[in-house]
Amino acid sequence: MGNSYAGQLKSARFEEALHNSIEASLRSSSGDPQPIFTQLYLEPEPYPGNVEDIKPKADLHGGEPPGNELMNGHSSNDPEELEEDDDSDSSSPPLPYLQAPAPDGCCTLDGFCQAGKDLRLVSIATEPIEVPAGFELVGAKSPSVPEHILVCAVDRRFLPDENGKNALLGFSGNCVGCGEKGFRYFTEFSNHINLKLSTQPKKQKHLKYYLVKNSQGALCKGPLICWKDCKSRQISSSASTSKPSSSSSHSSKENGGASGHSSSTFSFSDSPPTRTTQMSSVFFGSQDLGRDCSFLKPLSSTSGNKTLPIVPTALRVNGPMNCLVDGRPPLLSPSQVSLGPQGPAYRTPDLGDSPASSAMNSGPPKKRHRSWHPNSLVPVPPTAVPVPAIRPIVCSPGAVLGMSSPQPPVAGVIQPQPVTAGETVIVPDNLLNSSGVRPVILIGHGTLPYFYGNVGDIVVSPLLVSCYKSSQLTEKTLETLGLNSSQLLCVETMILLTLQYLARLGLVQIPLREELEQIVLKAMLCCPRGPAISPSQLPWLARLEASVSGGSVQVVVTHNSLGEGISESLRSLSDGPHHQKCLPTYVVIICASKMSGNEFCVLVLGKYQARALAEGMLTTNEFLKEISYELITGKVSILASHFKTTSLGDNLDKQLVRYQRRWKGQVIQPFQGDVTDHIHSQEAAGMSPPSERAELLSKLFQIYPTQLSVARSLLSQVCSIADSGTQNLDLGRFCKVDFLVLVPPSHILVHQTAQRIRQSGVLVDLGIEDVCSAHQKSDKYVVRLDGEVHAKMEAFMRKVKQNPYTLFVLIHDNSHVDLTSALSGSVCHGELQGLADRVVNCQEVLDAMNLLVLQVSCFPYTLQTHQSRISIHNEVHWPSGESLQGEQPPNELLYFGLRDYSSSLQWGVASPILRCDDAFEKMVHTLLERHPHLHSMVIRSYLLIQQYTEAMMALTSSPSLRDHITPETLAMVEDLINAPGREGSQGRGHMLLVRVPSLQLAMLARERLEDVRDKLGLQLCFAVLLGSPATELNLQKNFTNRLKAWRGCENEDWVPHTYEDLEGLPCIVILTGKDPLGETFPRSLKYSDLRLIDSSYLTRTALEQEVGLACTHVTMGVVHEPKKAMAPRESDGEKATTGLNDGDELERPQSNGSAATRTSGSLAENGVSSSDIADSFQRPSTSTCPPEGAITSDMGTAAQGFKQECDSVESQLSSNPSKASKAPPSLYSSSSSSSPSSSSTQRPSQSTQCVREPKPTRVSPRTVIMSRAAYSLLAGESGSQLSSFSLLPHADVAWSSPLRPLVTHNLQGEERSMYYREWTIARQHHADYEAPSVPHPRRMLLSGPPQVGKTGAYLQFLRILFRMLIRLLEVDVYDEEEEEEEETSEVTTLVKTQLPDIEEVRKLPFDPYPRDPKFRKASPVYTDKRSKCLKDFKQEGESHTPDKRVTKSIRLSRFAAHNAFHHCEQCHHYCEAGPATQLSECTFHAFTFCSSMLGEEVQLQFVIPKAKEQHFVFSQQGSHLESMRLPLVSTKDPDRLKSPIFTPTTGRQEHGLLNIYHAMEGATHLHILVVKQFEMPLYRKYWPNHILLVLPAVFNNTGVGAARFMIKELSYHNLELERNRLEEQGVKRQDVWPFIVMMDDSCVLWNSHQPADSSETSDGTNVSLKMVLQHMENTPKISLYAMCGTRRWSSSLARKSPSHPFSRCHLHDLVMLNVDLTQNVHYDLNRYSCEEVDFNLRVNSSGLLLCRFNYFSLMKKHIPVGGNKDFLVKPKLVDMGNPTSISPPQYVCAPDSEQTLLDAPAQFLLERFLQSCSHRLFPKAVRNRSNPVLSIDSYLNISPEISVCYINSRPHSTNLNHQGLLFSGLLLYLCDSFVVSGLLKKFRFLKGATLCVICQDRSSLRQTIVRLELEDEWQFRLRDEFQTANCSDDRPLYFLTGRHV
Repeated sequence: MGNSYAGQLKSARFEEALHNSIEASLRSSSGDPQPIFTQLYLEPEPYPGNVEDIKPKADLHGGEPPGNELMNGHSSNDPEELEEDDDSDSSSPPLPYLQAPAPDGCCTLDGFCQAGKDLRLVSIATEPIEVPAGFELVGAKSPSVPEHILVCAVDRRFLPDENGKNALLGFSGNCVGCGEKGFRYFTEFSNHINLKLSTQPKKQKHLKYYLVKNSQGALCKGPLICWKDCKSRQISSSASTSKPSSSSSHSSKENGGASGHSSSTFSFSDSPPTRTTQMSSVFFGSQDLGRDCSFLKPLSSTSGNKTLPIVPTALRVNGPMNCLVDGRPPLLSPSQVSLGPQGPAYRTPDLGDSPASSAMNSGPPKKRHRSWHPNSLVPVPPTAVPVPAIRPIVCSPGAVLGMSSPQPPVAGVIQPQPVTAGETVIVPDNLLNSSGVRPVILIGHGTLPYFYGNVGDIVVSPLLVSCYKSSQLTEKTLETLGLNSSQLLCVETMILLTLQYLARLGLVQIPLREELEQIVLKAMLCCPRGPAISPSQLPWLARLEASVSGGSVQVVVTHNSLGEGISESLRSLSDGPHHQKCLPTYVVIICASKMSGNEFCVLVLGKYQARALAEGMLTTNEFLKEISYELITGKVSILASHFKTTSLGDNLDKQLVRYQRRWKGQVIQPFQGDVTDHIHSQEAAGMSPPSERAELLSKLFQIYPTQLSVARSLLSQVCSIADSGTQNLDLGRFCKVDFLVLVPPSHILVHQTAQRIRQSGVLVDLGIEDVCSAHQKSDKYVVRLDGEVHAKMEAFMRKVKQNPYTLFVLIHDNSHVDLTSALSGSVCHGELQGLADRVVNCQEVLDAMNLLVLQVSCFPYTLQTHQSRISIHNEVHWPSGESLQGEQPPNELLYFGLRDYSSSLQWGVASPILRCDDAFEKMVHTLLERHPHLHSMVIRSYLLIQQYTEAMMALTSSPSLRDHITPETLAMVEDLINAPGREGSQGRGHMLLVRVPSLQLAMLARERLEDVRDKLGLQLCFAVLLGSPATELNLQKNFTNRLKAWRGCENEDWVPHTYEDLEGLPCIVILTGKDPLGETFPRSLKYSDLRLIDSSYLTRTALEQEVGLACTHVTMGVVHEPKKAMAPRESDGEKATTGLNDGDELERPQSNGSAATRTSGSLAENGVSSSDIADSFQRPSTSTCPPEGAITSDMGTAAQGFKQECDSVESQLSSNPSKASKAPPSLYSSSSSSSPSSSSTQRPSQSTQCVREPKPTRVSPRTVIMSRAAYSLLAGESGSQLSSFSLLPHADVAWSSPLRPLVTHNLQGEERSMYYREWTIARQHHADYEAPSVPHPRRMLLSGPPQVGKTGAYLQFLRILFRMLIRLLEVDVYDEEEEEEEETSEVTTLVKTQLPDIEEVRKLPFDPYPRDPKFRKASPVYTDKRSKCLKDFKQEGESHTPDKRVTKSIRLSRFAAHNAFHHCEQCHHYCEAGPATQLSECTFHAFTFCSSMLGEEVQLQFVIPKAKEQHFVFSQQGSHLESMRLPLVSTKDPDRLKSPIFTPTTGRQEHGLLNIYHAMEGATHLHILVVKQFEMPLYRKYWPNHILLVLPAVFNNTGVGAARFMIKELSYHNLELERNRLEEQGVKRQDVWPFIVMMDDSCVLWNSHQPADSSETSDGTNVSLKMVLQHMENTPKISLYAMCGTRRWSSSLARKSPSHPFSRCHLHDLVMLNVDLTQNVHYDLNRYSCEEVDFNLRVNSSGLLLCRFNYFSLMKKHIPVGGNKDFLVKPKLVDMGNPTSISPPQYVCAPDSEQTLLDAPAQFLLERFLQSCSHRLFPKAVRNRSNPVLSIDSYLNISPEISVCYINSRPHSTNLNHQGLLFSGLLLYLCDSFVVSGLLKKFRFLKGATLCVICQDRSSLRQTIVRLELEDEWQFRLRDEFQTANCSDDRPLYFLTGRHV
């Protein structure tokens, strides 16, 4: 094998360089010259590979760092030093660098700056260092003090990011020693810090590390600064050899997932395992060591070139198992430098090709790297010596991968560790070629040897290493697992368990980490420790275990080292073909050494297993690169040529051309025909399918119950975030909802989501768009995560900032796709990565208080790690199928998901819906053995293309090929071609989905299948589409026309944009892309071909998302009872025929080799064989409905029209009657059996108008065909093998512990989330890796199975969120019309005056009738004018059941009054206490006055906040409250309200509308809350800035009458005080403002109803309370009015204008009261109800003026809590035994009776008794309008059935003319001395009229009867005396009844 090199190294040049190096080392004081080989062999790019980025770690064995120094005894333990000057010409040694001399007087000491300040890390690690913003602390290395790191501060912009990119040219730094700032050149800076360089100073070379703080807060060495773009380096092994280097201890690749980083359990002072940089591996330029390739490749660069070794990166092990690539002194192999052919194309690692070249060189490097030669091959001298080997760490004996305690690193020079013989293994040449297998070494326990030679032909995998690490389990983990440390297994037991496991694995099974971990865990639990096994017993026990495997497992025992056994095994493997026959699958090598105890490793030699393990170590990105590399470099040519011939040996292309010529341009008829019918292509192209009557059904958009419940769960989650009290979300401030949906980069997904948004109408519902614009603009609300996302997100975030009162929801759909962190993200396989992290986790998004982030995912596992950013409480999980089944009607559709597919294997049908194509797998195995160099997916793809090609030929031109096609393939293609031709199908057919992850292979497949299809004349039968995320759908014109015809689509330009648009079109969709991205497929999708998805997909997400493509909703019966459902089909048996055109019914036996496809038709008729049990169950003999969810009727109108708001709930056809009836008959039924039924089915399609519900369509699950590897994992629940849910959940996460509890399939929802949060951690490149420790409060996760309807749920969530926000901004106000009085003809014209004229008002009559709806239950007041609509008297019993009052929801305006829950920027100072103010800031003031009415002194207490003291007058000493300031009548201040506002309130400290800041438009006003003493602390807490007037304790049980009484008494007294005070200042007494406002705590809004000029009245407009009150205050001669008020609002006011602008009638709720005029009229302080009516009647009869302003109305909020609600009336002595409810008749009793006494105020009992039982007291008055009850001086409610005539006894009062009026009763309530017998004698009573006299006590009752001479006219009986049912301490009221004589 000659070495022909592109150019030999000149020996002279070699000698010169060597000489220079030796000379330099002799002169150098430090013994640290530059390495020479770096200058010699690196033409294309001097230092590729970033081995230099890999930190040395101490070798665990002896605790000494592994920096075994290389050639010439370099003393630097710095593996990075080898990076040479990038610009230097590598063909000549570097020129010495002349450093400028230091200025005089400067310090030139190494490690100090010129100002003499110490810069060494060891000295200043704990000192505080000021780092300016934007700067970073980095460590510089000085050649003169190699053992020290010098600390510098450098501007972050001049440092690279973690991909080695984006560093600005130039430099900016500060000296941290002396503090000097602003060094602009690194040269200048290096002089200042005394680097003393001999070469040109370069920041890339000398700034080595980031510095980070360790847990103690000390500064220490952090990750390397990644100076080069990882992707653009070629690998040089001289790099790997010239310095020691180690794989990062943080990096490991378990289970074929991407690398993890289990944090190292130890750390050295200079390199804490905190922030590891994303190191690129020696091989691949992939993101970090763990993500790189693990293939070791020989170099086959030039012809006959000897294959040379490289360092296998595969040796990546978790945790302390640092695999150290250990340099060996002079063994430097230049061979390593060779580069494979470097084109600009992808250059990816391949299986058997060039070694080092596997770093992609994608395009020329940056300008600064001058020497880049794309195609030069680097010469390798023939004298190449073996390369240094890979050296994994040596472990201390005994512990399973335990480590001896690391000693502190030795400063200074570290000597290399001598290598003992036997620890090196030379890998034989041509190992792969001679044996056909690339062995995989599974690291076990102990020290692996160094490998030399052809290391590209072996792979070292850490797959099972974690299973042997149980000694590292923490106490807590052991406890969780139910173990203790004594139960840990010894190495011997581990070895035997591993053997046992390997021996039991099947021929096509590969070892899985999770499976072995479960075995180890079970072993620990059931037999702790086990019997001790002596070293001599181990070998024979091991052989015994292996013997059961039938030769597939072999044991090799050695005594010196593992290397000996490996070496022996590899030699025998390469010895030649004669060994091939009996190669074991696994060789377990055990080293039973006395020195180090037992060690072992496993050598995998099985061809299938070794390949699967090696391929499984690649990430998806890596193997896709690998595939594209193989295709680009032509490595597949041998395979391609193999497939140029058919299975029968004919030339494929020639046969196709021959066939094409035979038909001379004729094609197979596309539909309504047979495969054998050919017609001319022009004629065929002109054919259009028979379209049904294209009546466009209105697009139905449905929300299903589950979606609604999920939306509600999301909403309640939002509410709980808002309620959490953490101020993270204030829902009260938002009045709009806006949103943006982020989707993975797929054009089809964007269209699909936009279409859902359009159809859901959510844009219109949220009020963001109007109906017209919503259709065009729906696309704006969906953004693809691609290059353009940043601009769109910026615009969105601008909107978020500009609209603080809009709640924005950022929905990140399919959020499990691409969770790479922004730092490690880059362009990978043509896709940008890390974008989602940049967008969703950017600071702006996190900080916006009006932005919620909702992440939606079907596979949320990667979002549920230990570092998750989402709180577990903010997760909403889709309810599982079991919980829903009860709810659904039988004809409803049911979700059929992954678990249903697994469980369908137990259905026992002949043709399961989840299958493995065994025949295909056998063919694949044969090919894999022939082509060991190719990736298995390439081989599978070529075979798959051939299968489809030959199936098409077999069905059209070459029937003889049938036997060479797997039955699965043949059945699918036959169905594809024949379905459209069946009668009644109208050309509709099925979709066949073929999943080809690699874009190049997918393009190849599309091109090949299209070509074959066209040559066979099938071009009009079915479409072949490439479904790539990066492109739009591209469909031929004739197929588009066909879809348009089915849709009845008029639009010329219509083209399909989503897969669902392809409903009914027969087609093959080749779906490519790294992951499926969540696109929904039409119901006509019948087959999902996943045969390419094999052992590279060994994580839960990867595997499940592929099967998820087939998930959909199916008809209920299909799923629940497969056995029963098949029975009726037996009757079809006799119709069975064996026509080939029964494609749909074609039996697909489980690929058992028998190609018994001919008879399949009949089997199908018997209902057991349909391709998807769909058909088998779906039709009882008359099948009115198409199976398989073929969407029926025209695609657009019905199918799409019936587009539901869900990912694929569209299947729920049954809910649309008209739609189902249009089902094209028996579309997919077998043609023979359903031809009779098809005609009958045609008829119902005319019945679309009928009401009769048609039979619902049967929708059946899709058939999924899988590879063996994937199938066994999904079928795992039933089999012995592990199931998919036990796999690592996602490649971006790692298990946090080597052992953990078993996952079961029942682990759903929150439990599953908790499991993954506890047991998985994010890997270093994961976006959550550096997530903050506290989850983000405004981030939520919605997880649900694939295609279940999540889009619909979250759109519905937006809708109900908006409704709720609006609801928060709405209040329920009473909407009850007041009873109209009869209009009097004289005042019909509306007086359009704004202010009342007192003379006009005086002329108005007073209406004593309380018309307000709140008095419906009160007694009417008798008036001589009859009411137009008399109240219907209620039945007596009805009054007990309070009927609900009518309310209406009204949107709050900016003038509303608010409760304590309202917060906004404007009024927070009004109601909230400032942070500085304490409750003690209020002052308490007693205010005492003498009440004439009570005849005693009253002491009230004021609580006055400091800020409100200006409203009061205090004594000179400032302590005594003298009065409350009142303005003057003449004061005119538009910004001030003159009247103080009093609000009596009880029980409503939270809900009372006491914040009137907005209602007053922020104007100055005095607002006083009148509260009971026991509630004062509560009101102070909620309203710290309000003035409180606290009633005396005796009023704690009184009603609202007492509060009103005290307000009026206080106000009058204060008026007198103010008059006296101001009089002294020369103000007239009558000039002091005499009004107060008394307002209820439920007044919410005020409206103005100004009469319009036209005859129509305008709707009321919201006005402020300030405007209403100021308007009243400005009334002319206001002091002459006693009371002013407004009317109550009702919705009828908008329809009719008030008939008079003013009226004299009852006023309540909001009253402006003149306390001066009403001085002698008092509120009844005992009253609980109707106190306002009582007071109004007294004011009016005193000759005072009440005026209601009818063009203002007041809205009262319905507040269900607090207020003057009923007391709970309960017995005084509660009998716990029988709590009885007490009815109003029991509220009174005979005096001194034994009746139960009650615990309630006497006045309250009396009022309630009179209200309910007055019909007994006044029988003659019931429903007798003409003869009312006479009530003197008071109005009491004596039930709505009894009218009351009110008479005032005061002299000069105005009373009703009662001449000729007969009264039916007399009510005397607490009458005073004005009531005399002479007054009573003026009234006439009916015969039998009754009397009721009520007094405070028995004696006053008797006195009153005597004083009023009542016995003259009234007859009393002893038994007619009663008292309220109180005990004597509670002072009961007494009353006496009598009859008129």
